[in-house]
Amino acid sequence: MNKKAINRWFVVLGAVLLQMCIGAIYTWSLFNQPLMDKFNWESNEVVLTYSIAIFVFAFATIFSGRLQDKIGPRKIATIGAILYGGGLILASTATSIIQLYLYYGIIAGSGVGFAYVCPLSTCVKWFPEKKGFITGIAVGAFGLGSLVFKSLIEYFIENSGVSSAFLYLGIIYTALGLIGAQFLILPPTENSSPLESSNTVVKQEFKVGEMIKTKSFYIIWIMYFFGCMSGLLVIGLAKDIGIQLAGLKASAAANAVAMIALFNAGGRLIWGTLSDKLGRIRVVTIMFIITAISMIIMSVTTLNYITFFASLAGIAFCFGGFLAVFPTITGEFFGIKNLGANYGIVYQAYGLAALAGPIIVAGAGGLKPTFLIAALLAVLGAALTFMVKRPEVDSI
Repeated sequence: MNKKAINRWFVVLGAVLLQMCIGAIYTWSLFNQPLMDKFNWESNEVVLTYSIAIFVFAFATIFSGRLQDKIGPRKIATIGAILYGGGLILASTATSIIQLYLYYGIIAGSGVGFAYVCPLSTCVKWFPEKKGFITGIAVGAFGLGSLVFKSLIEYFIENSGVSSAFLYLGIIYTALGLIGAQFLILPPTENSSPLESSNTVVKQEFKVGEMIKTKSFYIIWIMYFFGCMSGLLVIGLAKDIGIQLAGLKASAAANAVAMIALFNAGGRLIWGTLSDKLGRIRVVTIMFIITAISMIIMSVTTLNYITFFASLAGIAFCFGGFLAVFPTITGEFFGIKNLGANYGIVYQAYGLAALAGPIIVAGAGGLKPTFLIAALLAVLGAALTFMVKRPEVDSI
């Protein structure tokens, strides 16, 4: 593809197509019961597949970020699409839980991690004047993937069985992902580094080794960790929260899953756009405050239908915002040239937050104490926004 002739909005189109495919990883809950019914596996065994996939996804971004900075996003995204779709195709042959862990958890999870960073860093380089907006589109498409493919997945499972569903989806994801990946080329000139904004000039293009020597990196990492904690908690427990704390029927509580997906995706676009106008850190402060209030409501009040859905909407809306704004913060603080590698390190906050949530739930002794802890972490996150500063070359 000729980068001199390409319209930059085709890059966005490719990013959206690829992100929706790999974002379908959030539909895993649709596979739990069918897999248990077919193979007589235990619930905790099947659910662990998703935990493995998310952890591997986050961990793989360390390597994919570095590689796409070196050899280009199109090649790495292509590898990611093949791994993701191929993992699902292999999962269609799985007859043991270990095979499922390997094929879906590790191979497909690695594919998501390889593909995820490429659209983000590429789009930011094409749109230096509207970084928050364009990042919101890219990560918003990832959040929408579960809604886009939900009905198709349910159709395949109902009419062809869960194993065949993996096969058909793997073929579809591979084809669409490969098409999207081919649009991910870099701008014809290096006009994206440093950033072209009068109030966001990067004085130095930091490499990973230089970035992790700054105080700013650790504050940003902790902020991201605190920001992801609440969102990941409610995404994983939304239905249980509705049944246990709000007294909803299972069918009504299940509506929370779709609502979270919508507010999550909407938050990515809206907060990303607002961050262009209000400033990144100011927007993060507001999101932490909304998250803290929502978590406090869930922890200290008796939930009903309205407060349950309102609180979840606030948390999901801000969770999407964190995922949209922190890639841009990483670029503005540490430079665009090595954004893929740098954000791959920052993104580990997301992966560890996914693991920390269940640990806190187990240690706190219930949902309400867990929500109170998450609220306190959100307050701490808001406080940290007043401490973080654009890095000089100061080392810790």
